[in-house]
Amino acid sequence: MSRIAYVNGRYVPHRDGYVHIEDRGYQFADGCYEVVAISGDTFVDAGLHLKRLRRSLDALKIAFPMTDAALTVVMRELARRNMIREGFVYLQITRGVAPRDFAFPAKVKPSLVMTARTKTLIDPRLLSDGIKVITIPDIRWGRPDIKSVALLPNALGKEQAKQAGAVEAWQFDRDGNVTEGTSSNAWIVTKACEVVTRKANTDILNGVTRLGLLHVIAEAGLRFVERPFSVAEAKSAPEALQTSSTNFVLSVVRIDDTPIGDGKPGPVGQKLAKLYADYAASGAQDRT
Repeated sequence: MSRIAYVNGRYVPHRDGYVHIEDRGYQFADGCYEVVAISGDTFVDAGLHLKRLRRSLDALKIAFPMTDAALTVVMRELARRNMIREGFVYLQITRGVAPRDFAFPAKVKPSLVMTARTKTLIDPRLLSDGIKVITIPDIRWGRPDIKSVALLPNALGKEQAKQAGAVEAWQFDRDGNVTEGTSSNAWIVTKACEVVTRKANTDILNGVTRLGLLHVIAEAGLRFVERPFSVAEAKSAPEALQTSSTNFVLSVVRIDDTPIGDGKPGPVGQKLAKLYADYAASGAQDRT
């Protein structure tokens, strides 16, 4: 069966899913997106994803094309048509189609595109072996808290990581503090067994998996601290982690050429990965 996409009100074969050449997402990166994981019959924290999408669109003054309830119906139908039990739905909303001009066009209708794909969310090998990340300067624009489609710096960083044999690139600011990965949030575990991640302000994207893990950490009775940490502190930490909607929780066992701890996933990371997987599969986490 061929894949099915949703393009501006129509379910179409994936190969026929097109938008106009003057769509502002294509010409100006004038749009936002979300990636919602599917675990069994559950959209993991879909309510939080749609809330963040609305926040991002509001920041760019792009109209929301339909209600959350209607959008959820389309997501479920797209997952059904693609027979996805584990994977994700990608949704993108742009300002729409208009003659090319930097200023916002008047009375333009937003474009809504969705695709769905099967993907293993918990890779047993990555879970047992951990992953390597590299560190790179953060060269993104000043509002990475908006989940916009302007992802060229992220793509450049991801390619740099790939060429270095790493899974991810952790970005750092002018003070040498880690902001986040190119498609993930960054965490460390201190010697005092504190789970640390950077505060979600305008410097980083407030990841939905990040928010879910905060819930898991509280439920597990672990100590959580929200503060910056430097690349140097991360390299000397007993454990490091990353979170994302498409890989959940993974232990970082090497940063650049420095092994973290004993170079294997540590006990806190392993525990949190297991607890988050249970949380995602529970079907009880769809918070708003």
